[in-house]
Amino acid sequence: MPQLTSVFLDTNWHSKAITSPSLPSTFFTHPIEGPFEEVNLIFEALVGHRMGQVLTLSLLLVGLVGRQLGLRVGLQVVQTLTCSRWGTPNNQGLFQDGNVVIGGLFNLHYQTPVIDHDFTQLPHYTSCTGLEHLPLQYIYAMVFALEEINQNPTLLPGISLGYHIRDSCALHPWATQAALSLVGGDSNSCNSAAPPEIRERRGDRPVPLIIGGASSITAQILSRALGPLSVPLMSYQSSCPCLSDRRQFPNFFRTIPSDIYQARAMAQLAVRFNWTWIGAVIANNDYGHVAIKVFQEETQGAGVCLAFVETLQREKIVSGARRAALTIQASTARVILIFTWYTDVRELFLQLAKINVTDRQFLASEAWSTSGDLLQNLATSKVANGVLGVAIRSSAIPGFGNYLRSLNPSRRLDDEFLREFWEKEFLCSPGALHASSSPTRANGLLQKVSLPICRGTESLETVQNLFTDISQLRVTYNVYLAVYAAAHALHSLLSCPNTDSPLRNNSSTCYFPKHIKPIELLQQLENINFTTPQGEMFYFQGADIPAKYDLVNWQTTPEGLLKLVLIGRVDGFNLHLNESVIQWSTGSSQVPTSVCSESCPPGTRMANRKGEPVCCFDCILCAEGEISNKSASHHCERCPPEFWSNANRTACISRQLDFLSFNETLGITLTTVAVSGTMVTTAVFVVFLYYLQTPVVRANNSELSFLLLLSLKLCFLCSLVFIGRPSFWSCRFQQAAFGISFVLCVSCLQVKTIVVLAAFRSARPGAEALMKWFGPGQQRGSVFLFTCVQIFICIIWLSLNPPVPQPNLAVPGLKVTLECAMTSVVGFSLVLGYIGLLACTCLILAFLARKLPDNFNEAKLITFSMLIFCAVWVAFVPAYVSSPGKYAVAVEIFAILASSYGLLFCIFAPKCFIILLRPEKNTKKHLMAR
Repeated sequence: MPQLTSVFLDTNWHSKAITSPSLPSTFFTHPIEGPFEEVNLIFEALVGHRMGQVLTLSLLLVGLVGRQLGLRVGLQVVQTLTCSRWGTPNNQGLFQDGNVVIGGLFNLHYQTPVIDHDFTQLPHYTSCTGLEHLPLQYIYAMVFALEEINQNPTLLPGISLGYHIRDSCALHPWATQAALSLVGGDSNSCNSAAPPEIRERRGDRPVPLIIGGASSITAQILSRALGPLSVPLMSYQSSCPCLSDRRQFPNFFRTIPSDIYQARAMAQLAVRFNWTWIGAVIANNDYGHVAIKVFQEETQGAGVCLAFVETLQREKIVSGARRAALTIQASTARVILIFTWYTDVRELFLQLAKINVTDRQFLASEAWSTSGDLLQNLATSKVANGVLGVAIRSSAIPGFGNYLRSLNPSRRLDDEFLREFWEKEFLCSPGALHASSSPTRANGLLQKVSLPICRGTESLETVQNLFTDISQLRVTYNVYLAVYAAAHALHSLLSCPNTDSPLRNNSSTCYFPKHIKPIELLQQLENINFTTPQGEMFYFQGADIPAKYDLVNWQTTPEGLLKLVLIGRVDGFNLHLNESVIQWSTGSSQVPTSVCSESCPPGTRMANRKGEPVCCFDCILCAEGEISNKSASHHCERCPPEFWSNANRTACISRQLDFLSFNETLGITLTTVAVSGTMVTTAVFVVFLYYLQTPVVRANNSELSFLLLLSLKLCFLCSLVFIGRPSFWSCRFQQAAFGISFVLCVSCLQVKTIVVLAAFRSARPGAEALMKWFGPGQQRGSVFLFTCVQIFICIIWLSLNPPVPQPNLAVPGLKVTLECAMTSVVGFSLVLGYIGLLACTCLILAFLARKLPDNFNEAKLITFSMLIFCAVWVAFVPAYVSSPGKYAVAVEIFAILASSYGLLFCIFAPKCFIILLRPEKNTKKHLMAR
């Protein structure tokens, strides 16, 4: 074994001198520069724990010499020193040539132990065994996506994508060696020992991007190893929040959300269901500790406390699970949050089943929320019933199921992965090996003398296992998304920036794909934004994608097994949950409670104690209008609107109805004013009727004056309809009477004003015919037309959605006002709006006619009356809205009376004054004077 004579590592990294008898001294005395942490992490990746001094030297050559002297030189040295120490599965791969080849790393086989006991020989990693079905499905999801893209005429037209997929065997050193060989080309890997015809078929094509990193630790190692080369690494399953740090991992991307988001989703569930006393069981690593930290930060201020936090360590899982189970049993917390792997949860559930703890509600992280092993375990079904969990978002991939079931090794002769799966599934050999098979793989097959040759009728159509199961494609869909993200980044990179150039009109690319540099592809990945074949928007936010999860529930089937039921989803910070389909651990639809303090008696609610955790509380009396009729109420329940709380706050009693009646002082006052207005209007009507032939009465359009007095009388009388107990018909009649009466009144004034304007206009030369359009018939028709519009509005409003008698339950107290509720604000607004429109039009016309040359110009009187009218109703709106209960009705009555009195006195008081007190001015000569 070659021995290192000296290795000098200066932490300042100005220069390093490394010598070894097995390599030229000039090779090692070349100055090497670079950050120490890169060397350290690559050392952990390739060397692991026991690779020794030779592999240490290899690592330095890859991470540092490779940067100074060229990647291939470093990788060839690694190959010379390490290839003999790696098992054959790492040399296997799935390869398809193309203009651009994308690399893939998947944990297809189980990890095997290292043969290293006494440090007397170099470590040797034995071959990986035990094919796993789910990673195999991930592999063919990548192949399927690439084939789908190659058939897409709009995505990368004229460019074919290939793939080179390797098995990393869940070993960090294997993953790093495979990744470095992929980015350096096959000639730099252990496959260079393969026959020339195989190497020629596979080519010597470095990959510009790798899809891999099945765990966060592996992703960190690979990202640091590939970082100096700027090769993008896109992971489909690494969820550690640490990988979002772009300063440490600038070349890392992932299609799975960060664990921060699922911890936030758990916190939202706890707050939503008012679980204030929660226990936690977490993995004793970053996955568990970061998750529980985020959970506490999100629930801070929401009244949620952690009763305990138990950690589980895989090396001592049995004792740790037993300790955690006893803690759960002793705690008063009924909701348990678990952030760890499904293997740890399985042991924990077994320990809980032994001590018969079956009444806890578990919250599951995505690491075990969809575990088929736990769902199908009868020993833990009682403990696990009702689990509520966050899961990686599932999505369908059209055509993928048919693609998987159509796979056959007879049509994929170079596919050693499919051949191995076929042998395991059908217990037969697919036939003679293709020439591309490696010698080691061939020898392994020749040793399987017990396997007969397949008959050729075998098919995956009837096979039911994790490989062919596409009911819930979660991680598989993440792989699919990763391929499409890479393809769109390549499309952006290979597209011409200037499509107007005449030389590039017939080409979709600007240069050959072989010139792609990983750093350019890395920059394109940062900015991709596209729509997936499933119709979802996809883009990266740094290293991450927008968080999307499924919410699942474990429910018991009639056979006693557990099934996975989708109950909602998580989109970023938004939680969408269908609570009605949840089956809780108690077996009922009642949400379980988990609190710190003792139950509060009826009539009280829980209040936080000062200086203690917010989940611990005191009991205080409910507020008025609220009750709690059971113990342990988190909050007081407000009584139904028609009820109010009793003195003990334990029951709701009926509220007493109140309304503006004729018997109370306010009602008597308003009635008196309304009746007085009616009497005054009647008196004016009599005066005008008695003095009908006098100039004052005749000069001001006596017919419209009488109609105006009649409408004013109706306005005064309609106010009386608002007083008294509201009924179905009174609510309808009062608004209709109010609206029609005032429109009739304002219409008369408007027609009067128009007649005044027309009369003076017709006095001009050539305008004599103008008055023909404003004769008595036209005046009556105009008033009738204006009034009919309001009648039509009232008919539609009162037919479709009329006011109804309804208690005003918004006002607190034992008494509640019964009033006519405006169920249609639009109808009431149209009635008021039409009155306001006519009033404003009349005001404008009267204002324009106020200075016409006449000794007794009625337009002046109309102007003042309409000013008062508009002022009253403008002030009415805020007063009506802000007045409580029956006082709102009083405000409306007051507005009706005030505006009616304003019109009556402003228009008819001066006329009555002249008629009764100044009869000498009631002459035609005086009226015609200017």
